[in-house]
Amino acid sequence: MGRLLVVVAVEAERAAIADALSAEGRPDVPAVTLLVGGVGPAAAAAATSAALAGGGVDIVLAAGIGGGFRPLAPGDIAVASSVVFADLGAETADGFVPVSELGFGGPRSDTERYEVDSNFAAELARSTGGRLGTILTVATVTGTAVTSARLLARHPDAVAEAMEGAGVAAAAVRHGVRFGELRAISNAVGTRDRAAWRIPDALAALGRAVSAAAGSVAGWTR
Repeated sequence: MGRLLVVVAVEAERAAIADALSAEGRPDVPAVTLLVGGVGPAAAAAATSAALAGGGVDIVLAAGIGGGFRPLAPGDIAVASSVVFADLGAETADGFVPVSELGFGGPRSDTERYEVDSNFAAELARSTGGRLGTILTVATVTGTAVTSARLLARHPDAVAEAMEGAGVAAAAVRHGVRFGELRAISNAVGTRDRAAWRIPDALAALGRAVSAAAGSVAGWTR
C-alpha cells in the first residue's frame, strides 16, 4: 500500500489530525505520515521536498486551518481545485501582475498556479463535505477588506487563503507526486479580528476532514 504525506504548518494542526486518525482506527486508511513543515511557502516547499526525496510517497496533502471566503464560515472545509500563489508577481502602476505574465524563464520558474487533478479534487470534496475552489497561498495574511476584495477580483472562485499550499504543490510537482490541499476555516478573510477566530473549532474540523480524506485516497495510491 502506498503512503500519504500530510504537510501542516504547526504542531497544533499535526496533533489535531493525529488525534482524529487515532480515534478512527480505520483499516482502509493508508500509511499516513504527518509532517510539520513550518509557516509559509518557502518552509513548506523545503520540508516537503526533503520528505519526498527518499521516495515512497504516493500523495501529498497540504492541510491546516485557514481563512475562508464567503460563503464558507468557521468549521467549514475548503478543498482546492487549484492552488495559486496569489502574491507571487510584480506590483505595477496598472496593478498586480502574476509571475506567469512576467516571462522569467520556463514552466518551472514562472508559474503561480498548480492545478489539482480534477477527479482527485472532487473525491476529496466528496469525502470531506468540502467546497471546491481555488485556495490561495499568500506570504502575508490578508488583514483588510480592501485586500480581500482585490484577491477576489483576481480569483473569483477562491474559497480559502493560507500560507503553505503552493510550496507543497511546487515540491510535489518537482518530484512527480500527486497533490491536493484542504483547509478548515477558522476565520473570514478580510479585516483582521482575532476575537472572531474559531481556532479550536477549525482544528477539530481539520482532524475529521483529514481522517475522512485519508480513507478516501486509498484507491489513489499506486
